[in-house]
Amino acid sequence: MEPGLLTIIYLIASVTFILGLKMLSHPETARKGNLIAAAGMTLAVLGTIFIYRDPYTEERLHNYGWIFGGLVIGGIIGVLAAKKVKMTAMPEMVSMFNGMGGACAALISVIEFNHFLKESFVIRVDDPLDSSVLGQGIGVDYGMLITIFLGLIIGSVSFAGSMIAWGKLNGKIKDWSFKGQHIVNLGVFGLIVGLTIFLISTINSSYEIDNGYLTNTAKDVSIHALVNIHTSVYVLFYLIFFLSLVYGVFFVAPIGGADMPVVISLLNLFTGVAAACGGFLYGNKVMLTGGILVGAAGTLLTILMCKAMNRSLGNVLIGSFGGSKVAGTGAREQGAYKEIALSDASVVMAYANKVMIVPGYGLAVAQAQHACHELEKLLNEKGVDVKYAIHPVAGRMPGHMNVLLAEADVNYEKLLEMEEANAEFPSTDVVLILGANDVVNPAAKNDPASPIYGMPILDVELAKTVIVNKRSMKPGYAGIENDLFFQPKTSMLFGDAKKVLQDLIGEIKNL
Repeated sequence: MEPGLLTIIYLIASVTFILGLKMLSHPETARKGNLIAAAGMTLAVLGTIFIYRDPYTEERLHNYGWIFGGLVIGGIIGVLAAKKVKMTAMPEMVSMFNGMGGACAALISVIEFNHFLKESFVIRVDDPLDSSVLGQGIGVDYGMLITIFLGLIIGSVSFAGSMIAWGKLNGKIKDWSFKGQHIVNLGVFGLIVGLTIFLISTINSSYEIDNGYLTNTAKDVSIHALVNIHTSVYVLFYLIFFLSLVYGVFFVAPIGGADMPVVISLLNLFTGVAAACGGFLYGNKVMLTGGILVGAAGTLLTILMCKAMNRSLGNVLIGSFGGSKVAGTGAREQGAYKEIALSDASVVMAYANKVMIVPGYGLAVAQAQHACHELEKLLNEKGVDVKYAIHPVAGRMPGHMNVLLAEADVNYEKLLEMEEANAEFPSTDVVLILGANDVVNPAAKNDPASPIYGMPILDVELAKTVIVNKRSMKPGYAGIENDLFFQPKTSMLFGDAKKVLQDLIGEIKNL
């Protein structure tokens, strides 16, 4: 049983997690919510280290040197990574840290499985001549076994998948698939499930000797049988571990492009569920609560991402648009586009009544969020109403653009969700698109052959004038040509987003 003080500490920590998650829903309270949840976690960790007692031995934790050594090393790495990471690399860092959570959950299952075998029958067969040991009853805790395997499988898939996602996001790993890969994936997953069921039943049958008791008359045969089963159990267990890692790689490998925000939120869901399994294993209420919250948040976010793309989760995982670089139709590739000079763009924007800015990954790459906010303030001084249109899957992870603009202290009230922005585009004089591509591609509405057909987009073409800032005419992350660039209302403004915005600011000031 947990000491009463530790139960109270876990309750307080659980409440801080819920409050922190709630406060993360708004930029003005997000930082405070993060600190509150972190304080609760710190309290829970310290309470576990100094107050927790083993339910069987009543012993407290020891080896403080190892415990605090790990905390210090991990803390230093985490702080340095968070301090040095660029906004462009935020999605890949999130993916990596999420993978570490999955790895921890998988390792917990490995350790607890070893403990399970040791406590269940290894000790009981160490000395075949000890009749007092041989006469003890042996039972199988199915709940614990199932939880161990769930934590192992889900945690391994989350770790391996997150590492592949990390490599894709930083450009070190390319989208990879082969013919019939989805069938192979299903085969590997089926093999994992089958081996798990077989292993659980094997462990159970190894104990069913003389109605659950290892008797002296059966010892010569049963001892050798149990030892052999013990070896094969380990082999099968680590085979399941390996296959789960392989499945995690195959699961994410063919998915790329515009599907990555969904994959990140899905992997986050997996890590939360795996952590909750660890909470079950240890009977740790705060670990269970944290895992459930992460899993629930990941589930809701995955559903919202799929809704924003007008696709089912199964379609995302199987269809994986963006996994292959599919160019647009020949007509779009041969279309003529026109460029606009900086001086002309500055005049059009400075004398507009309403300007809508559409941020995309190009804005993050150029680290131009502060220059963008400066342009917004300058236009406001000239009486221009400036707002931002935020697509749910813009960038490389859910909420990427919101985080980017919040860093530059952009007023949250100016960030319009897709539905709100679409309602205002018809009355907008100028739309300035900064590095966004797939989320403004009309092919999603009018080209049934397009891989993104059916995905809700920002209806920027309804505005009077559209200015698109890109480095070049190369397709976006989903690898799809954008018909918007060739429409009469659209003008291209090539160059690095940060430099272009700084030059625009200089031109507008000189008007």
